[in-house]
Amino acid sequence: MIIKKYQANTETEAIMLAKEELGKDAIVMNIKTISPKGIYKLFRKPFVEITAAIDEQSNVPVDKKEVILEKAVKKLNPNIIYEEEPQEPKTSVTVEPKENYTSAIEKKLNNLQDLLEKKLVENQTEEKTEKEEKNLVFIQLIYNQLIRNEVDEKYVNQILGEVENKIKNDASLDNNLASIYQKIILKLGQPQTISVEEGKTKFIFFVGPTGVGKTTTIAKIASSLKLSNKARVALLTSDTYRIAAVEQLRTYANILNIPMKVIYSPDEMKNCKEEYKEFNIVLIDTAGRSHKVKEQRDDIEKLIHSVDRELRETYLVLSATTKYADMIKITEAYSQITDYRLIFTKLDETTSIGNILNIKMLTNAELSYTTWGQNVPDDIGKLDTQNTAKQLLGGSE
Repeated sequence: MIIKKYQANTETEAIMLAKEELGKDAIVMNIKTISPKGIYKLFRKPFVEITAAIDEQSNVPVDKKEVILEKAVKKLNPNIIYEEEPQEPKTSVTVEPKENYTSAIEKKLNNLQDLLEKKLVENQTEEKTEKEEKNLVFIQLIYNQLIRNEVDEKYVNQILGEVENKIKNDASLDNNLASIYQKIILKLGQPQTISVEEGKTKFIFFVGPTGVGKTTTIAKIASSLKLSNKARVALLTSDTYRIAAVEQLRTYANILNIPMKVIYSPDEMKNCKEEYKEFNIVLIDTAGRSHKVKEQRDDIEKLIHSVDRELRETYLVLSATTKYADMIKITEAYSQITDYRLIFTKLDETTSIGNILNIKMLTNAELSYTTWGQNVPDDIGKLDTQNTAKQLLGGSE
């Protein structure tokens, strides 16, 4: 019996190939559909493979079968040379027994099968190597992109390491990119902003270095809370070191028609709890103190802790233009004072936003608002994690 495999785009085409080579009496023993794997499935369609067989006693001449098999073997490996028997004179023709022809055909069939199996293994090995190489190139591109966006290398490696099992050699590039994109969004977490609760007065402290835009950010949030949320808002400031900051906040308070007061000590802060009990939100601007000076940090700590924990929230305001090394020191210093949420300002002044992810992963503090200009009440919004992840991976805003 002669057994061969045929591949074609359709089952009908594969059967026709078998019939053409083995004859009309060929029997189909097995049919299976083979789907390309990995990146190649984007460019190649599934194909059909059949296993066909024919009895050696069929009506296909034995010598024709031998020629067909020999051509097939030569096509797979043209280096194989078959020695031809010297032709006898036409007047003397020797007919070998039929079993000798059958034995020769079986031998060549075995050679063909061995070549087919060897070729299949070689193709699979080459395909696997090619997939692995493309996968490595993809990972390197993502690594370089995140580094260009100033994401800390240890966090880049952490993210890529956590999605390593999902970035498989047989997955498409789109799926691999989606895995990393989703991982970054998970790392950024769900941003939290100020919420209004009826029957409860919240005291919201804004802390951070000088020049990061705390006062302007407070004005934007106050405008949004009053105009959009219809909240009853009051303003306080302890920034008595900068007269301009006090006057700036007073100007915004007058425009919004909300009360504004300057406080000079934690004791005055305690008295404000009773004074503003009818308000939903009290926003407190603090002086931009140096995180390097312990006495100044202590002043901020005393002011914040003058309000009970269940009534207060603290927001650490950072400029996106600040160096990462400085941000580390700032966040560590304020972590010794209280828990906080993160606000990033001046996104319009930088092309690299990797520090948003860096500081989030460093502190595990909740993200909150971002700002990107001086316009009040505009140029502020809840941090968009999807847009941030896209930018980190090289996408446009």
